[in-house]
Amino acid sequence: MGKNKLEKFADMASYPHVFEYPYSAVDNVPFDMKGKWHKEFFKNDNPIVLELGCGRGEYTVGLGRMFPDKNFIAVDIKGARMWTGATESLQAGMKNVAFLRTNIEIIDRFFAEGEVSEIWLTFSDPQMKKATKRLTSTYFMERYRKFLVSNGIIHLKTDSNFMFTYAKYMIEENGLPVEFITEDLYHSDLVDDILGIKTYYEQQWLDRGLSIKYIKFLLPQEGELREPDIEIELDSYRSYNRANGADCRHLNNTNYDNLS
Repeated sequence: MGKNKLEKFADMASYPHVFEYPYSAVDNVPFDMKGKWHKEFFKNDNPIVLELGCGRGEYTVGLGRMFPDKNFIAVDIKGARMWTGATESLQAGMKNVAFLRTNIEIIDRFFAEGEVSEIWLTFSDPQMKKATKRLTSTYFMERYRKFLVSNGIIHLKTDSNFMFTYAKYMIEENGLPVEFITEDLYHSDLVDDILGIKTYYEQQWLDRGLSIKYIKFLLPQEGELREPDIEIELDSYRSYNRANGADCRHLNNTNYDNLS
């Protein structure tokens, strides 16, 4: 029999590689690891990579296995779902993987300037009605600048045409350098072992015939960022799912793999 939420939360509280600082607690409890992730937790100088909205943490665990010379931190607010990847990485003895349970809106409180090298946004909620909650918006790009190295890498992997189209216009509006872009990842020549990591819910999108989009771009430190002024067609299949109570998208910047 699987564990219930309370049992999972108890496990998470005991895991040495899990840090829990939800919005309600962060003002009262200082985060001492800020600026010290390399020295005090990972105990190396390898690059730090974040996955924001990690859901179950499958992608972070997969990346951690592929790249023992990099450090990975999975971030989400849904602890019971994050438990899956946290447990797997602990049982595997992975020393280059950590989990941070917090609200992504305050992500800049946990990392110092230049402390992070890359960010993965894997199947983030497109937040079609609220740009300020959209993880690819300039509002979040400004947050990322506070801790990302100059020209740090941002990866967007999504099934959402809205999210993909918005990101393209945001990148174009601000002249951000693009390294790779495709509207159909698994029918392109960009697929490699990294991009080929598929989470449970990504496979469900593929089984429904949806193409997976991918963009890899750089975020310079200099320059004022501007929001694109454009209307984008909404993803109709998400509206349908919401109306029918299936596969709902939460408005807390968690990823689609949070669904259980």
